[in-house]
Amino acid sequence: MLPLTQFQDFIEHNKLFTPGNKILLAVSGGKDSVLMLHLFKAIGIDVGVAHCNFNLRADEAQRDENFVKMLASSLNLPFYVTHFDTKKYAIENKISTQMAARSLRYQWFEELRAKENYDYIALAQHQNDAVETVLINLTRGTGISGLHGILPKRDRLIRPLLFLNRQQINELIEENDLSFVEDSSNLSTNYTRNKIRLQVIPHLQEINPNLEKTFAENMARFSDIEDFLALRIKKIAEKIIIKKGDGIYISLNKIANLNPQKLLLFELLKSYNFTETVITEILASLKSLSGTHFFSVSHQAIINRNDLVIVKKQDDILINQYFHPVTNTIKFGVHEISQIFTDDLKFEVDKQKAFVDLGKLIFPLILRNWQNGDKFIPLGMRNFKKISDFFIDEKVPIHLKTSTPILINGNGDVIWIVGMRQDNRYKLTATTKKVAIFELKIN
Repeated sequence: MLPLTQFQDFIEHNKLFTPGNKILLAVSGGKDSVLMLHLFKAIGIDVGVAHCNFNLRADEAQRDENFVKMLASSLNLPFYVTHFDTKKYAIENKISTQMAARSLRYQWFEELRAKENYDYIALAQHQNDAVETVLINLTRGTGISGLHGILPKRDRLIRPLLFLNRQQINELIEENDLSFVEDSSNLSTNYTRNKIRLQVIPHLQEINPNLEKTFAENMARFSDIEDFLALRIKKIAEKIIIKKGDGIYISLNKIANLNPQKLLLFELLKSYNFTETVITEILASLKSLSGTHFFSVSHQAIINRNDLVIVKKQDDILINQYFHPVTNTIKFGVHEISQIFTDDLKFEVDKQKAFVDLGKLIFPLILRNWQNGDKFIPLGMRNFKKISDFFIDEKVPIHLKTSTPILINGNGDVIWIVGMRQDNRYKLTATTKKVAIFELKIN
């Protein structure tokens, strides 16, 4: 007999889906996914069958595909299949074959789910898979989130077999005389997960025969701890994180007062992808000079006076873009600078605009980032000032200095610190005959 009551109880308890939902089943042909398919069919859920052929095991991979196709046909279910050049993808992306297969299948599952209007994707992972995941995470290093293992539901992914362990699945397959195919790569110790499964877990089971049950209970506790920590982090974030137009600001003094410091800062900055090593460096640098930078794959953190400022990492915005007389606009990021010429000598006091004597311009003009050594004569003054000193006087945050565009004349003079101050040498005078108007806009 199939454990239909436990199956439905697990689905309801974890709110995996609701009646009327369509579920896309990821079926490899192995025991786990075959049992999952028969359970869904038995309780009358509207399902489809998706199978990935990774082209890694030659004839065996084709055998698996044929088996799943016939199984879906015998149950009168929709069948979807795709083929991947997994090794090529792994090489191109410089990742392991396992990681390539994982990335490819999840991407395809989601594309198929959306295209065919399925509500969720069901994966046949069970308690032993969850144990293996926790052990792998612990071995490689993990935060709290890595200790809860595999969750029953995350976004559009559901795992309805987490109430069973591998031995129970084997027994159910045998008791119900269900056909399946065996993946020979599961016996290879070339893969990390297989090493854990075949060489580590048997020894742990000698110590604790109820290993899966114990881990399931521990993972439930860790999941509760993670939820509690998330609530705590949310409350702290509301108190100490200030969101401004140019980035996320956190007072250095408030960071120094966090307790436990490293754990809380890691969780506060986790969504910006900073590693534990970088968090350690930040904490060791709280008294460093302004300008100290720290990087994640997506963001940078800068010590700016009394704050830690988090901004998206970006390449130099401008590298010698040129204004010719026929150029209308130059775009960079979400901004653009327009150029028009007019005989109207009216002048506006507007930092977003520069009103320049056209007769003094030598084209092409250059639009680039600020560089050390740049200097100009601020509008209304007579003497040169280093732009770096001007930034200090204007209290420009460090992370904005390097991305501030500067408009340069063909002779090398600074014409305009874009959006801030024009150079006095290029202002309109009584002898001006024609005006070039430059305007900074946000798209």
